[in-house]
Amino acid sequence: MVFGQVVIGPPGSGKTTYCNGMSQFLNLIGRKVAVINLDPANDALPYECAVNIEDLIKLSDVMIEHSLGPNGGLVYCMDYLEKNIDWLQSKLEPLLKDHYLLFDFPGQVELFFLHANAKSVIMKLIKKLNLRLTAVHLVDAHLCSDPGKYVSALLLSLSTMLHLELPHVNVLSKIDLIENYGNLAFNLDFYTDVQDLTYLHHHLDQDPRSAKYRKLTKELCEVIEDYGLVNFTTLDIQDKESVGNLVKLIDKSNGYIFAGIDGNAVEFSKIAVGPVDWDYYRVAAVQEKYMKDGDNFDD
Repeated sequence: MVFGQVVIGPPGSGKTTYCNGMSQFLNLIGRKVAVINLDPANDALPYECAVNIEDLIKLSDVMIEHSLGPNGGLVYCMDYLEKNIDWLQSKLEPLLKDHYLLFDFPGQVELFFLHANAKSVIMKLIKKLNLRLTAVHLVDAHLCSDPGKYVSALLLSLSTMLHLELPHVNVLSKIDLIENYGNLAFNLDFYTDVQDLTYLHHHLDQDPRSAKYRKLTKELCEVIEDYGLVNFTTLDIQDKESVGNLVKLIDKSNGYIFAGIDGNAVEFSKIAVGPVDWDYYRVAAVQEKYMKDGDNFDD
């Protein structure tokens, strides 16, 4: 049984930086890590990858040969990878004995809630190689400063969760830069817990462009709340405590924490429950650390 992460998220959300930082952290705590680059547009990797899709197909070649743009080229590359899944399987098999896997996927969001090719690649690998994977969906924390963009991020997260059907962790990345785009309208836990989105309506109405779509936005918020699936954890990839908290969450979601346990059901239950790190206090600590103007939030 092999464990790993499927790292996804919109362009600019920090996926490659995440894979680089996460691989370094996991190596430091004693895990052998293999990073698999499945983004054919990522030709400047800061990490050493064990498998690189560019050895199979290159986006630049596809765009020239088939007269495609970047988006169409990425879809073609993922279709090609799906048809040549045996190539990827053969590259991964030598790593299965003792490696933890990090899959760095493209940032084209359509691949994860519209097209079936990326999901098919993941599911075939899970079935053929007996993988236990968690989807780690990165969303840039600065989107919280714009209510409209935040709702869009929630919709994307929900759509991706429903489409991929994997254990799923949504992450507000770059939390250390969250105030670079202005103060938030609410405390940080409002954005991480996604409890009552009606509070956003007033702030959406202040933007004439958003006010025009007030009814649509209200209906979309109700859809998000009705599912009740989306919440976020926070991440500063340069802070070992932040990365460590995320690793604990991922390990619990894909079962890694149970991998070395040979005990009975009671032992499993002890680990499953474990010492509770209450989200309220953890998020409050993050807010205190990164958001200096915490006393100026709306009620």
